[in-house]
Amino acid sequence: MRAGNPVGPHENALGRLWAPLVPWLAVALVVMKFGGTSVADAERMRAVADYVARTVRRGNQVVVAVSAMGKETDELLHLAGQVSDTRPGREMDMLITAGERKAMALLCMALHDMGISSDSFTGSQAGIITDTDHTKAKIVDVRADRVRGALAEGRVPVVGGAQGVSTNRDVTFLGRGGTDTTAVALAQALCADACEIYTDVSGVYTADPRVVPEARRLKRVSFEEMLELCASGCPKPAMRSVEFARNHGVRLHVRSAFTWEPGTWIEEEDPELEQAIISAVTSDTSEAKVTVTGVPDHPGIAARLFRALAERSINVDMIQQNVSLAGTTDISFTVPHEDLSTADEVSRSLQSEIGADQVLADPDVATVSIVGAGMKTHPGVSATMFETLANEGINIEMISTSSIRLTCVVRADVVDKAVVALHRAFKLEGE
Repeated sequence: MRAGNPVGPHENALGRLWAPLVPWLAVALVVMKFGGTSVADAERMRAVADYVARTVRRGNQVVVAVSAMGKETDELLHLAGQVSDTRPGREMDMLITAGERKAMALLCMALHDMGISSDSFTGSQAGIITDTDHTKAKIVDVRADRVRGALAEGRVPVVGGAQGVSTNRDVTFLGRGGTDTTAVALAQALCADACEIYTDVSGVYTADPRVVPEARRLKRVSFEEMLELCASGCPKPAMRSVEFARNHGVRLHVRSAFTWEPGTWIEEEDPELEQAIISAVTSDTSEAKVTVTGVPDHPGIAARLFRALAERSINVDMIQQNVSLAGTTDISFTVPHEDLSTADEVSRSLQSEIGADQVLADPDVATVSIVGAGMKTHPGVSATMFETLANEGINIEMISTSSIRLTCVVRADVVDKAVVALHRAFKLEGE
């Protein structure tokens, strides 16, 4: 049944009968999101249209959110860099969102050829209202009247993803992964039964299958677990979309657009089910480390450093301050690779002011994390992780924890080794 809503009149007895057994057969109104690889060329576009048509012919209502085809967004960004050094945000948003508009029109054409009435909508036409922050706008409201109207007429609305219109009436781009967020926002506004995220993988795995061949697909994860997985390196779905889904109670189903097999459900944690101690092991090689050594152990020093970093829009992730010895301490923190040079510059500019000995920038680190709701009630998880890494000769440089995640910073060249060892230690290859 629809998240947070009573069963609608269109949900028939057969759907209610199957709902407890096979959730995806009970869907009456579903929002489907297709990423760039899913619609990368004409053949893939027709395959997606065929799948949507089959879903409609089974009696379901469908709304589609579609990304730009293949690498088109990257190509548009490259083109912008060739013609402009300034690249104003307003014009960048107008340019980048053209990729999704192209894809939505082509998909509608393919659907019409299959006998399915369909209408394409830009983000603004679909009622996606955003703030005024260009290139990374946030949704503030969804006024989906035109989408509802198309559904009422028996048509399939196809919405260009990752875009909207600002409160200043400018076209806006939601940023990378924004089509996931578009889909979830539409699902919430339309009270959909589920939001299906179709991508090039068949769900969420216990580890990256390219690193751990024995990794298995998870049938279900909670919103909290998925957020921690996203934060620690799992690339799909986009973290913003999971946050939106959690906040509004939208069930997500991550599945493959190439095999169409059932994937992973992301939904509220079921208090009646015992949670796995560890659900997955993730890694992230996108971060670098900065260490400021010999900092006087005085109030306000750390605040001065991190305020200066924030003023340069640097997103600091992990922070570690060592125990003060002889009145001084070391502060280490991690930042995205692309921000390392700026973080290093800011830290060095403050070196004399805060009385630090030196600043060390280290790009060759990575994080390895274990995530699982069962960690809250099972002692010894951290000990097992640390012992496993020690047995592999892997040194831990920093540690960060939450109630359901434990993350260690290690050298980048051994992070895959760490993932394999932890996956084996927590026996994640079995059911």
